[in-house]
Amino acid sequence: MFNRRGTAGPIAKTSQILSLIYLNIARSVRKRHGNAFYALLIAMSQAVIMVMVFYVLFSVLGLRGSAIRGDFLLYIMTGVFMFFTHIGTVSAVSGADGPGSPALQHLSMNTAISITSEALATLYIQVISMVFVLYIYHAIWGPIEILNPLGALSMLLLSWFSGVAVGVILLAIKPWAPRFVALFKTLYVRANMIASGKMFVANTLPGWMVSMFDWNPLFHTIDQTRGFVFINYFPHNSNITYPLYLSLALLMIGLMAEFYTRKHVSLSWDARR
Repeated sequence: MFNRRGTAGPIAKTSQILSLIYLNIARSVRKRHGNAFYALLIAMSQAVIMVMVFYVLFSVLGLRGSAIRGDFLLYIMTGVFMFFTHIGTVSAVSGADGPGSPALQHLSMNTAISITSEALATLYIQVISMVFVLYIYHAIWGPIEILNPLGALSMLLLSWFSGVAVGVILLAIKPWAPRFVALFKTLYVRANMIASGKMFVANTLPGWMVSMFDWNPLFHTIDQTRGFVFINYFPHNSNITYPLYLSLALLMIGLMAEFYTRKHVSLSWDARR
């Protein structure tokens, strides 16, 4: 009874945090579908179905000529992969375990670990599914040529990061207004079907239409991705700094709001969800 409780060093604390993040990533992936393989299969199926839908839509409406000169399917996939990564991350992070969740009653757990785990689990699923789809396309239909693969990958990470920032804000608001967050998330997903710019080339938009879309960080990352993928496309109506700075600002606001919510949350609030 008189044993003194030791304090773990920084290496032990870091190891414990990384172990918790890893376990929660595995839990997050299996929580959605019960099996990690099914989670990857569903993510790949969603991407393939949306690519095929847009391919048929563009072909039927005769809009293939308005796309970027180059691989038409690759043009569609640049928008679809960025869209799913961003939207999936928003949904996952906003649905992470909050301060009122039973999982966070354990001593070593906190909301930062929960948010990080959900974000990394979504990134893992999306990256694996993207690589698999691109490999199948490369092996069956023909070789894929990407001008700057590292640049395109950085835009995928920026789409993911902006999704984390939006998701953290929704997570902080959810205990106060759960129905509003659910409604906003649905509207946000529906709006991004058009506002993300994955269905058109940003350079072809007139100035008055650009202002309708350039508020959206996903619009910028998709357009910049196409600049990194295609040798004959140079984005003029988008940039990298805007989604980066906006995501950092939203993340800081979301973390401060989450800290305030965590200090005032009550376990009884879960009954309102």
